[in-house]
Amino acid sequence: MTSEPDAPNRLHTYPEPGVPTPLPDEEERIARMEAAGIPEEYQQWTGPHGTTPLGAKMGLRYLQMGPDKMVATMPVGGNEQNVGLFHGGAHMVLAETLGSIAAILHARVNLGIDNAVVGTELGATHHRSVTEGMVTATCTPINLGRQLTSHEIVMTDDAGRRLSTARMTNMILPKRD
Repeated sequence: MTSEPDAPNRLHTYPEPGVPTPLPDEEERIARMEAAGIPEEYQQWTGPHGTTPLGAKMGLRYLQMGPDKMVATMPVGGNEQNVGLFHGGAHMVLAETLGSIAAILHARVNLGIDNAVVGTELGATHHRSVTEGMVTATCTPINLGRQLTSHEIVMTDDAGRRLSTARMTNMILPKRD
């Protein structure tokens, strides 16, 4: 089953499951980032795909990006588990994507280094369910260090009710020669 080009809340058509996502040319990479709401000043740091293929498939859109605060949305529709609730894994995709990008922006903007950043811990508590609308995730730093970052990512529904709280730790790796 392939994604339909006109599927609501989706940015692009992707290959069958299990087939690696091909790298886009530069024009497509920029179009993906603009469609996802990634500001031009951060586009150089978003990797070869421009946006995460998984986040794009799930309809993730950035509303605010910066090392001190990230905000993004994801539709419930298309991201439900089998009884119609927004999937717990979708919460984690939102949390990990925002926490990872926030750590990268901290390294690049605040520290002025281009070291690789990797996640070392991700955990969440789910507080309430949602079956429709948009989920908004807000990522704020708990601690921004030279080697480790920790972020809290709070997901809310359209009424502003807290759906889940995630915490993510990232390691800023030493520069390799």
